[in-house]
Amino acid sequence: MLTLVRNIGELITNEGSDPYRKSGCAFTFSEGLINWVGPEADAPDNCGHIIDAAGCAVLPGFVDSHSHLIFAGDRSAEFAARMNGEPYAAGGIHSTVAATRAATDSELRSNCASLVDEFHASGITTCEIKSGYGLDVENEIRSLRIAREFTPETTFLGAHVIPREFACDPKAYVDLVCGEMLTAALPYSRWIDVFCDRGAFNPDQARRILRAGAEAGLLVKLHANQIESIGGIDVACELGAISVDHLTHISDSELKNLAGAGIVATLLPGVEFSTRSDYPDARRFYEAGVEVALATDCNPGSSFTTSMQLVIALAVREMHMSVDQAIRAATLGGAHALARTDIAVIAPGMKADFMVLSAPSIDFLAYRPGVPQIAHTYLAGKALTT
Repeated sequence: MLTLVRNIGELITNEGSDPYRKSGCAFTFSEGLINWVGPEADAPDNCGHIIDAAGCAVLPGFVDSHSHLIFAGDRSAEFAARMNGEPYAAGGIHSTVAATRAATDSELRSNCASLVDEFHASGITTCEIKSGYGLDVENEIRSLRIAREFTPETTFLGAHVIPREFACDPKAYVDLVCGEMLTAALPYSRWIDVFCDRGAFNPDQARRILRAGAEAGLLVKLHANQIESIGGIDVACELGAISVDHLTHISDSELKNLAGAGIVATLLPGVEFSTRSDYPDARRFYEAGVEVALATDCNPGSSFTTSMQLVIALAVREMHMSVDQAIRAATLGGAHALARTDIAVIAPGMKADFMVLSAPSIDFLAYRPGVPQIAHTYLAGKALTT
């Protein structure tokens, strides 16, 4: 059955850039795919179903290209300590590892399902989910297996930090990640990632792990430059990473290298908010010609939010993005960070993943922080929220 979406206040298609916000337009979809976009006056007259946007804005579903949803426990005390002046360090991950290892499959699955439901309510129609809180073969693989139940965009992050039982022999852990753990992870993974930063993995370790994953057929991502720059961007450029994520601290030369390599920079303002860190200035990325994505980095330690609306508001207020830049980064930027060409654009042949706001303009996503502006979310043309 052909469905028409009409009476749209402003339509964001992500196709072309002039104008970014289109008026007087409508589109149709059937069997989960968009098949026509154009002036509402020219809409097909054989539509069996109509979605009336009631003058509100319509845009592609958000794409969250960086999240950690497979975990147990919480780190609220750690957050409170940071708000009282304690510095952020990657070591807090170990407490989540202990809780995750102790949790049952059912507990991990239920927690992930609740967070995915929150994603949908936030307008997120595609998400990536990492492992990284198991840090042994059994728990990394069950994390990936459960994540695969919710998304095809699963990332093997066995190299999140060195687990405590390998603290005195990090080489042995890198051997494990590159060997038995990687082999077991392959059936459940599309991506491989490493946290290359102070307190986690150094560039040589990251290079070895990422190369092993790439040679096994996984696409490359990288956590880098969150705490400080230690050379991760050079590794990402060398190994053809699709995206590098965090980038709180980045030099002009590193930006130039990212641009030259065509690597997407995924910024995660929820982390800066939660860790009291300085926000990176997105203007530097755009001036250097780097494509930017925005993601939630939902995790229990440094960014426990599922709200892409909050991420957009922070990016606009604190990272100096325009609203249009932030929306594009949270949709098409995220799709490019996942090497996806079938989502985040409202155009014929694309998936009918979109949302209808409860406001006439996308400006409201930043203009009304903390007040939900997503009225309806559609995944492949099916309503996820009512």
